[in-house]
Amino acid sequence: MAVDMPLQRFEELVASALDQVPEQFASAMDNVVVLVEEHNEEEPDILGLYHGVALPDRGHDYGGVLPDRISIYRGPILSICDTEDDVVEEVLVTVVHEIAHHFGIDDAKLHELGWG
Repeated sequence: MAVDMPLQRFEELVASALDQVPEQFASAMDNVVVLVEEHNEEEPDILGLYHGVALPDRGHDYGGVLPDRISIYRGPILSICDTEDDVVEEVLVTVVHEIAHHFGIDDAKLHELGWG
């Protein structure tokens, strides 16, 4: 059964997950914004998505671009969780997963590390 959670509470959980990112990673994040969205129009079941150019792929000509975006999708996360504790855990996993993409880590490696 899906969890019913107000948007403000969900946004607080995303902010809390961001606060748990180790400082060496948080300070290395560059030109990226994290957004809460209801769902992805093209893939309505995905939990999160990184849109942008990963740090290792940025060349000398990278500049003057809009920030990369990490989208955390509220609807799909709430739909797969049974309790608020499940939501807390899934938000953390999703935030870490998408931040890892910002650092150039692919899905295979994330699954191997337990963040898939």
